[in-house]
Amino acid sequence: MPNSNLTPEFLTAALQGLEAQSARLDARIAEVRRVLGARTQEPAAPAEAPKPKRKISAAALKHIVEAQKKRWAAYHQKRAEAAAKAKEPAAATKTPRPRRKLSAAGRRRIAAATKKRWADYRRQKAAAAKRAGKPAVRKKAAPKKAVRKTAAKGKKRAAVKPVKSPVAGEGASE
Repeated sequence: MPNSNLTPEFLTAALQGLEAQSARLDARIAEVRRVLGARTQEPAAPAEAPKPKRKISAAALKHIVEAQKKRWAAYHQKRAEAAAKAKEPAAATKTPRPRRKLSAAGRRRIAAATKKRWADYRRQKAAAAKRAGKPAVRKKAAPKKAVRKTAAKGKKRAAVKPVKSPVAGEGASE
């Protein structure tokens, strides 16, 4: 500093002023940190010397490695078994139940009961029609449907068109 008016008294005064400013700034910084909830910076406790690393003997290390390899082998074996089981079809793993069969006699009984129910139904319907004064209409076979072929865009389509009965009421279904 080649300035001639820098006397030791002047520099001492400047140093005291700067230290005062620094103290005021530190106080304001601490106040802002307190408002923000941060801790004021205090000198940290001296770090303790790290504990020396433990040494494992070669035999112990070998034992640990073998045990870990054994665990991994069991894990991989279990995964392979699960994958093989998943590839098997479900039918191979479960024995299917035998299908139940209906005997011929049972089939005849069911058919006879069904015919009886339909006969009762038709008898009741005829009786109701008789009470109403209408003649009982017996159900005819379903009319055959005519099939008309049309060609559309190179494809053949079959359109179903019902054939009308010449007598009114004969083709009607109940």
